[in-house]
Amino acid sequence: MIHFTLKSAKQPNYEMAYNVLQKSISEEYGRHSYILRGSDLRSDERQRFKDIIKGNADKDDYATALAFLSRCLKKYHNSNVVILIDEYDVPLENAYFKGFDFVRSLLESALKTNDALEFAAITGCLRISRESIFTGLNNLEVISILSQGYAEYFGFMQMEVKKLLQYYEVEEREQELKEWYDGYQFGETEVYNPWSVLNYVKEAAVYAQRFPKPYWANTSSNNIIRELIETSDSAVRAEIEQLIDGRTIEKPIYEDITYEDIHSSGDNLWNFLFFTGYLKKVGENFKSDQIYLKMAIPNKEVRGIYRRTFMLWFDEKIKKENWSELHQALFDKNCSVIEMKIKSILTKSICFHDEAEQFYHGFMVGILSRLDGYDLFSNREAGEGRPDILMLPYDEQGIVFIFEFKKADAFSYTEVLCEAALEQIKKRQYDAECRENGYKKFIKYGICFCRKSCRVKAVSEFE
Repeated sequence: MIHFTLKSAKQPNYEMAYNVLQKSISEEYGRHSYILRGSDLRSDERQRFKDIIKGNADKDDYATALAFLSRCLKKYHNSNVVILIDEYDVPLENAYFKGFDFVRSLLESALKTNDALEFAAITGCLRISRESIFTGLNNLEVISILSQGYAEYFGFMQMEVKKLLQYYEVEEREQELKEWYDGYQFGETEVYNPWSVLNYVKEAAVYAQRFPKPYWANTSSNNIIRELIETSDSAVRAEIEQLIDGRTIEKPIYEDITYEDIHSSGDNLWNFLFFTGYLKKVGENFKSDQIYLKMAIPNKEVRGIYRRTFMLWFDEKIKKENWSELHQALFDKNCSVIEMKIKSILTKSICFHDEAEQFYHGFMVGILSRLDGYDLFSNREAGEGRPDILMLPYDEQGIVFIFEFKKADAFSYTEVLCEAALEQIKKRQYDAECRENGYKKFIKYGICFCRKSCRVKAVSEFE
């Protein structure tokens, strides 16, 4: 039996990916080096076997290495071999995103025309497509996320989780564990993410106050979510907001989708997210000869992946923007220009409605932190409270900026809430300590956000 895990993920180019797979193949050969002792291998086959173990073989030899190893095993054991391949689509994902194709030859030679093969079991997130990967591979039995057969083996069932929690005497963590790691649906069976559950329970058993963490997220490159965000238009961004807000979207489903299909249809990225575990099925409809799935984010762990991936992308986007016009408008107290610039970037963003105030705060920190000559303090104690953002110039003769933010549920409230923000700055004396330290010039901003719009008001004080 050959068990082969393809882990060339996160390699930046073909050469490095090839080297990783070459090393893995050499290690696999090392496990079967007993074949060289007293087997029926010819001298040239023995030499090829040794070259692969030592890493001295040609690239063509590595591209057909699994097929060659299975023939060697058959000669030694006088029996056909079983090949188990785990995560076959990990290097295929990188082949799409990074640009290498070595793995196609590796898998085709092992599975398509291999007379020494009894059968193979291949696991991965995406369905095997003959047209995309194995152009001549037949007689496949595909068990997908939509299949009912074997569904209970894709993760932990509720009863198994209960027994695990009881064994480690952390039954009180059941609800938290369910919110973070449950929610995956295979066929009609709901299962927990086994990797995350095991890590969570292990840590909870040692330290009762341990907070849940995104264990599965740290094993994935999350390229698919980033691809979705980077190519999204306003309609897609609205759907992402719906999902993060705990609501659902409905999309047609295509089981035979491949990496090459990502951009051929506006719905294909959603299919990728579903088949790779970033979305779950919560309903199903049949319309005009097409299956439609109602989908949602499975749990808090995956929801956090969407948030973090977006925030990383958004931080990079902010760094590339030219904020000189807005920064000048801050000094000029030009509220209309400030509003215009903030709105322009908000319309391209994804807002987290359940944590809107925190999102807007982080959004403004990202913009204002690019202003040269200033130290930015977020929620630092000042006067009788904590201003949202306090910006102190390196030179005490410069202007101190104080920002207070509000969030409105309707546009009609933005005006009054801006005034309330300015009144809060004044009433709680957010400028008192700055004045004691010799600063004499202040511009205070009250900004109220409503969805992807805002209203800005300002007052200035110069002694």
